[in-house]
Amino acid sequence: MDRRTGTSLARLGITGPDAGETLQKLGWWSGDRPSPGAEEIMWALARSPDQELALRAVERLSQTPPWPEVDRALRSDSGLRGRLFATLGSSTALGDHLIAHPQSWSLLADTPDRADPPPDLSRRTATLLRAVGADPDAPAPGSAGGARATLTGPEAVTALRNAYRDELLGLASADLAAVGDPSLPVMEVDDVAAQLAELAEAAVSAALAVAAAEQDPPDELRLAVIGMGKCGGRELNYVSDVDVIFVAEPGGELTQAATKLAGRVMRVAGEACFEVDANLRPEGKQGALVRTLDGHVTYYKRWAKTWEFQALLKARPIAGDPALGASYVDAVAPMVWQAAERDDFVADVQAMRRRVIEHIPSDQRERELKLGQGGLRDVEFAVQLLQLVHGRTDSALHSPSTLEALAALSDGGYVGRDDGANLAASYRFLRLLEHRLQLQRLRRTHLLPAADDTDALRWLARAARIRPDGRRDVVGVLVAEWQRNSRRVSRLHEKLFYRPLLSSVSRLSADEAQLSTEAAKARLAALGWASPEGALGHLRALTGGVSRAASIQRTLLPVLLDELSSSPDPDKGLLAYRRVSEALASTPWYLRLLRDEGAVAQRLMMLLGTSALVPDLLIRAPEVLRMLATSSTGGSPELTRDPREVAVALRTTVARQATPESAVAAARSYRRHEMLRIACADVLGLLDVEQVCTALSSVSEAVVAATLDAVLAAQEGERPARIAVIGMGRLGGGELSYGSDADVLFVCSPLGDSTDHQAARWATGVVERVRRLLGTASPDPELAIDADLRPEGRSGPMVRTLDSYREYYARWGEVWEAQALLRARPIAGDPALRTEFTELIDPIRYPADGIADASVAEIRRIKARVDAERLPRGADRTTHTKLGLGGLADVEWTVQLMQLRHAGDIPELRTTSTLDGLREAAEAGLITDSDVTELAAGWRMATRARNAIMLVKGKAGDQLPRSGRELAAVASALGYPNGGDPGVFLDDYRRATRRSRAVVERVFYGWTED
Repeated sequence: MDRRTGTSLARLGITGPDAGETLQKLGWWSGDRPSPGAEEIMWALARSPDQELALRAVERLSQTPPWPEVDRALRSDSGLRGRLFATLGSSTALGDHLIAHPQSWSLLADTPDRADPPPDLSRRTATLLRAVGADPDAPAPGSAGGARATLTGPEAVTALRNAYRDELLGLASADLAAVGDPSLPVMEVDDVAAQLAELAEAAVSAALAVAAAEQDPPDELRLAVIGMGKCGGRELNYVSDVDVIFVAEPGGELTQAATKLAGRVMRVAGEACFEVDANLRPEGKQGALVRTLDGHVTYYKRWAKTWEFQALLKARPIAGDPALGASYVDAVAPMVWQAAERDDFVADVQAMRRRVIEHIPSDQRERELKLGQGGLRDVEFAVQLLQLVHGRTDSALHSPSTLEALAALSDGGYVGRDDGANLAASYRFLRLLEHRLQLQRLRRTHLLPAADDTDALRWLARAARIRPDGRRDVVGVLVAEWQRNSRRVSRLHEKLFYRPLLSSVSRLSADEAQLSTEAAKARLAALGWASPEGALGHLRALTGGVSRAASIQRTLLPVLLDELSSSPDPDKGLLAYRRVSEALASTPWYLRLLRDEGAVAQRLMMLLGTSALVPDLLIRAPEVLRMLATSSTGGSPELTRDPREVAVALRTTVARQATPESAVAAARSYRRHEMLRIACADVLGLLDVEQVCTALSSVSEAVVAATLDAVLAAQEGERPARIAVIGMGRLGGGELSYGSDADVLFVCSPLGDSTDHQAARWATGVVERVRRLLGTASPDPELAIDADLRPEGRSGPMVRTLDSYREYYARWGEVWEAQALLRARPIAGDPALRTEFTELIDPIRYPADGIADASVAEIRRIKARVDAERLPRGADRTTHTKLGLGGLADVEWTVQLMQLRHAGDIPELRTTSTLDGLREAAEAGLITDSDVTELAAGWRMATRARNAIMLVKGKAGDQLPRSGRELAAVASALGYPNGGDPGVFLDDYRRATRRSRAVVERVFYGWTED
């Protein structure tokens, strides 16, 4: 090809090293311009989505006998030019079919028949029946005396395949015609989908005629084929499985014959046209392929799941005995429209949507037209859900077609008119892209080409009639349109369920969709609200009036409610959101933050729908909301601050206060802020259990230390003593949970000429003021100081001198007190005194020779008594986090017994941390690694569950909920999927603690298997 020819062809968009030579052979090009009479051919070729592909196919077609007639027609028939080049440039599969069957070219020509309406179901069915030798005027195949084919076996399959591909070629060429010639009519994508469904119906009827000829079933056997899915909804793709259900009459001995007939229908259609999928039948793959009508009805009444009724929305007879098919639909329809009243409806619907999302490979999620966020399934799922909810009382919604149902929802006021129109437009656009992708090779796909595959994207854009817009080429316009429509579907999917609710309660303009009160309640109930009336009251309160805040709430709430509906307790979450919004009404940035930061709104709804503790804390610490935003790198660094940094900042802030009262108020306020931060990070899964415990312990230590410092600073005159605070229990171990008290000991030592009595009396006054300030009624959470582990317990003095502690432990100390000291850790007060106290108690808690066998027996006896007597009445020992089998007490006592026996010889065991103690015991060979793994897993599970109880209920507790929303919320707070079965969490909990208990029985109690 010379340079002038190449340049001229390039102006038409026709490239390829042999293009000029090929065009000259075809007689369409001469010199540097089209041949006389071929100008329009060249323009039609230039409009083809892939000119090079189309030209190669035409070159192959020119080697077939009909070519001279085709060539003449192309020069005069504009319709043929547009259809042929658009089809050959869009589909290699249909090009191959045309070349293998060149006589089919006339299906693309402008003939007198083409002026008639397009082929309907009866014409297509007749065509395919004739192809297999069946009489189209006989009763329908599958009915009594129904039509039977004269062709069978491979001959029938081949004939049906060729006839089906011819019909597909004619339909696709009409669909693509406007691509090749803008003056030709444009077929709407829903018309194409409906005709594809009719073609599938015709193919199943022909396959049934073939199967009947091969199987020769008894005359009295009637078989109906029920179309499901996209075929049932008359919205089929070019390449789809055709979902069906078979129903036969009579049953009994003829069931086997009906099953053989149905199985053969599936094989014939599958080999000739498309896969036939019967997995939507009762019991799925495990169920009988064919059932009687009564058998179907019995199953749906007794055992069917919600998703099966959702699938039956699209049930429609497509082949076989028409009376039997109609009877089937009449029998199941009433059950479909009562499905929303089922107890498990909400959970099932949420689980279905979650499964769809989970099944998308992560590397394809951004390119998925069907299953990705903002994809086709979002539209279909939303429409079907609204049909199930409102179709009970409105028969106008009983359409199997997504677009028809969407229009009915809009006409009935269940969806806003603009929202419905926009959603339908986006659905049509996404379906158009899906159709074009499948036409290319006649393969089932929903994936857009990769972003770097510009050739594939350019082809797709041209096949979808997309043109440059002056600023962007066709690829840029395609990508922008796809992203715009995907975002619009996502946005409308969030609004779809809730916008009409808000319009109804807020009395917006008549242009907005407005639901009746009963319809609004039904929708809320179906979306997960246990108290729809209460929810409507909250919505009225939030959106009522003409204030700017009410206007912003009306904009926000469709998105927020969608997020809340996926939380464990939407009712509690909405109430909490109302409380927070009312409390922060005067905070100018609150609603603006939710509006502008999508991540903040999403996270807040998850928190409010899961935790009762979070809103209680949030009302007085709203600044934490800003921490919910994600950074540019995707993390939330403010939510995961270093506890040491927090402690320093707290003490610095408190030190600036002028009085102990203001100092303690500042400390408690800071602790509220930190508890909220930790709780948010915990529920959002940003901190593990050890980090949560460390953070809670650190901030409580800092509050105690800062309060002591403030009280001491306010003392007048010379101090008669030094004072120190010793953390005990979970505080000493750095393992505080949200509801833990601060277990402490107070120790003092006289200064100067002061006596022990004077020192103790002065120190007691200081301590009592610290306790009083921290326990004073306040909007901020109380930090209860518990000194009951002191010598003599509640009967003993609150504060002792160092010498008094020494004397007490030497004369009266018992083994359980030595055990309690294992977790003693100085947290505040005089540094030297803290060191002296530690040196005093180390020989007591870490005895050089360990403890005697009698002491071991005593510890085991005490533990057994605790197990028997301390468990609250009615508690479940298998799910009590503190005293239950394999729970916190079991693991902690096991570690502490090993420390009492061996820490004198093994310094590494001298730690107040339970998990550190376990790790060091394994390093020392006192316990196996596998036993450590089981004990640590039980301890972590119990600690996490105990924290989750406080997060969910807003008050401390040790007993796991047995069922209901509280259990679901606890499971969600622990990272289990929202809407999933919380029984999975209970099983995991019992499994972890059961294994932990088995180790406790061997290691702590010394029990053998016998």
